[in-house]
Amino acid sequence: MPEGDAAEAPPRRDQPPDKAPEAVPSPPDPQERPGDAPGKTAPSAQEVAPAPFADPKGERPATAPPERAAGANASTPGLLPLDQPTELPAAARGGKAPRPSAREADAASRLDHRKRLRERFMQGGPDAMPDYELLELVLFRAIPRRDVKPLAKRLLAAFGDFNHTISAPPARLAEVSGVGDAVVQELKIVEAAAHRLARARVIGKDAIQTWEQLVDYCRARLAHEATEQFRVLYLDRKNILIADEAQGRGTVDHVPVYPREVIKRALELGASALILVHNHPSGDPSPSRADVDMTRRIMEACEPLGVTVHDHVIVGKKDVASFHSLGLLDP
Repeated sequence: MPEGDAAEAPPRRDQPPDKAPEAVPSPPDPQERPGDAPGKTAPSAQEVAPAPFADPKGERPATAPPERAAGANASTPGLLPLDQPTELPAAARGGKAPRPSAREADAASRLDHRKRLRERFMQGGPDAMPDYELLELVLFRAIPRRDVKPLAKRLLAAFGDFNHTISAPPARLAEVSGVGDAVVQELKIVEAAAHRLARARVIGKDAIQTWEQLVDYCRARLAHEATEQFRVLYLDRKNILIADEAQGRGTVDHVPVYPREVIKRALELGASALILVHNHPSGDPSPSRADVDMTRRIMEACEPLGVTVHDHVIVGKKDVASFHSLGLLDP
């Protein structure tokens, strides 16, 4: 037989059968989604479309609208949940708005009262207001959220008038019910401002020509002091007030004064004349014998140094006494 026609020889028993060819993995299908079984493709648009339902009029099939999940817009800022009805305010529904609470009404009334007081003060000035209302204006800053009229009247009952109230010692003020640190601070700020304003009207001025203003300053500074205080006003050669200093503080009826210290300070300031001032907490400005003797000792110490004592003024609660007017400075 020709070689081409020769029959194939049967396989030998000792030879293993031929192995099947290994399968080559196919590339991933772009329509496959993560989590799908291998080889499974994504459904087509026709497959995922909702099943048609019969139109009530029998005209054409329609697609059922997707149902909205409850609270779908709950996470969107400014939108109400779709499953909750929108409730209009009472005024929009034609009803009445809720009445303010008692606390809100009280706060509104208090603000109106304060506004009216401030307007009256700006229009008419302090002379148009009684003491308790002027005191209320001061207390507004210390107590912003409470009616201060009762406290203002308690302070006036304890100290008499506006001037004595702001000039009262802090310890005395604290004894009044409702007075705390903030109230004391506000009153003392007003007192300090009054003293500074009165001082500005006389410092650097001719003390003799502005005598009335000088007396007013002394009264504002000392009339309400609870203990005796001795002050010295130092003048230059033209009687210009160059300094006002406290030289001593004492008790209710006595203050120690040292002529040497008065003269020493006069020389340091270059003063040529002095006006002595002290107060009587009892209210009576009449000079005592001790007052006259002390004034004499200071005059004797000043004379050799060419320093003149123009006057010694004693301040009471309402009046003042002048040694010059009483003739007590005459030799």
